[in-house]
Amino acid sequence: MSEFYIVRHGQASFGAANYDKLSKLGHQQSVWLGEYFAQRNMTFGQLWLGEMVRHQETAAGICKGLNTDIANVTHTGLNEFDFQNIAAAYLALHPKDVVQKGAPPAEYYRLLKKAMGAWSSEQLEPSMLNETWAEFRQRVLDVLNAMRQQSHQKPILLVSSGGAISMLMSLVLELEAKHVIELNMQVRNASYSQFFFNRDAVRLSSFNNVPHLDIPERVGAVTFS
Repeated sequence: MSEFYIVRHGQASFGAANYDKLSKLGHQQSVWLGEYFAQRNMTFGQLWLGEMVRHQETAAGICKGLNTDIANVTHTGLNEFDFQNIAAAYLALHPKDVVQKGAPPAEYYRLLKKAMGAWSSEQLEPSMLNETWAEFRQRVLDVLNAMRQQSHQKPILLVSSGGAISMLMSLVLELEAKHVIELNMQVRNASYSQFFFNRDAVRLSSFNNVPHLDIPERVGAVTFS
């Protein structure tokens, strides 16, 4: 079977005007991951990534750590869902759940969980949404279907976001929507999950790995945003 690794982007700029860029730590996490791959003599045949700046910056950091360039393939199925859009549609129905400026991150995660639950169960006004849950699911499925058509001696590296990775996991493991939401809260920045695949199937090998951060001097570098 062939093999692919899917990586969540490094820590983004949570709380900033523009979330879609890596923080200083996010850049470092990405380089550390590339260095980890290099230390194990791992090479990749292709690099697939979404269109987000944070995906591109993470990919660049990994390549820097690997000290190599990898042929890129952009796939919109690896893009993250639009949380701001989904939250706005949810808050139109539940205005009392609005998160005040300066609130702790836990309050934003609570809103994210509620909004995703309403989105996945079709409770939100369709006209307010840029993308339905079914459309989100389908485009991630398109990534898997495209992946299964590949045949490489070298592993393929994917860079994406927590929501898309969680949806991909749910498709491989045949999980319900509620599990996508729970997984989305657990995916660590610059973590990788490993899969084996052929034209008939995709199999999970490991999930949410951060061995490049699992050392005492980097204990504070494990993040989720």
